[in-house]
Amino acid sequence: MSKRTVVTMPGDGIGNQVLPEAIRVLNAVGFEANYVHGDIGWEIWCNEGNALPERTIKLLAEHKLGLFGAITSKPKKEADAEIKPELRGKFSYFSPIVTMRQKFNLDVCLRPCIGFPGNPLNFIRKKPSGGFEEPPVNVVVFRQNTEGLYAGVEWTNPPAQVRDALATHSKFKAFANVKGEDLAISVRIITRAAAERICRAAFEYANKFGYKNVTICEKPNVLRETSGLMEEMAKQVARDFPGIPLWSTNIDAQTMWLTKNPEEYGVIVASNLFGDVISDAFAGLIGGLGFAASGNIGAEVAVFEPTHGSAPKYAELNPSIVNPIAMILSAAMMLDHIGENDKSNLIRKAIAGVVAEGKVRTYDMMRIPGGAKAISQGAASTTQMTDAILYEVEKVQARELAAAVR
Repeated sequence: MSKRTVVTMPGDGIGNQVLPEAIRVLNAVGFEANYVHGDIGWEIWCNEGNALPERTIKLLAEHKLGLFGAITSKPKKEADAEIKPELRGKFSYFSPIVTMRQKFNLDVCLRPCIGFPGNPLNFIRKKPSGGFEEPPVNVVVFRQNTEGLYAGVEWTNPPAQVRDALATHSKFKAFANVKGEDLAISVRIITRAAAERICRAAFEYANKFGYKNVTICEKPNVLRETSGLMEEMAKQVARDFPGIPLWSTNIDAQTMWLTKNPEEYGVIVASNLFGDVISDAFAGLIGGLGFAASGNIGAEVAVFEPTHGSAPKYAELNPSIVNPIAMILSAAMMLDHIGENDKSNLIRKAIAGVVAEGKVRTYDMMRIPGGAKAISQGAASTTQMTDAILYEVEKVQARELAAAVR
């Protein structure tokens, strides 16, 4: 079999530190690939006026598989201020990862939130009888990735035809006399086809991996049309999976319940913004964004990334102190996607072993402030954490080889 080609897009900040660590682990488990660099991110925006240039789009279109690090996104005024003076006013900044999702219709965002036993950052709760317990958290969030409030249909000082259209709705009367420059509007767009695809993907995943329920997490009592359509499609798809109960929760209530009984939830499906919120909330129960991986999956192209940002305040530290596990888990998700499950499971076993042993911990796992002093306080560097995972890979391989010989 010929080697696969993976487009690597480190992006900004710590993306340039964690993505090479993930490739080290991929090499260690025997994944053979060609890696080609794709330009993306803030520096490209400032110099070219496009944070996702056409040359990178062509690479993804050709090779279908990408690993992405992190990006820096800033509000419109800051973006306009930092672009080259000769480009100012000619281009508008758009998040390159959002653009990528829409360009390739990467409409299924898969975000596992699975706790590793022994992680000092895992959620615990007090028992009624005294003492504490650590409920097992194993939740997979399916986030619709291309629509909702992230569709990008919005205006400040909306044009007359937009205002005229909105004026046909009775609820807009309260804003009819607001001056245009004082009015900002975002449109939440949900289509039946995309809602059906994300709900079906969630149920198929639950059925394949034995999750006991699927929860549609929306706000249909207020957002009656858009959240209402999401819930309608979830109920329709659920009829094809009679053995899997469908639960329905409001996004605000879900953020409360996830800290009361997180072990009760399996697969959660939500529209774009709500999926983003609830996946970060569940990530907080399993160690935070240092353990939060994700996949952006379309019919042809798939891109895998940690959900953390570019953390510019840590980007210049030498040695790097950031936790590479989320990026490494994202690489493992890529292996799952292409059917290399033995290799992805080996990576997860190695991470689990390092976490359980507890001898090597990055600053976030030690609950100490990040910064130049973290290493002197006993925190592992980014490279040291990866080294520990690589050593554990060898140990797992040796144990499995010995078991196969017996």
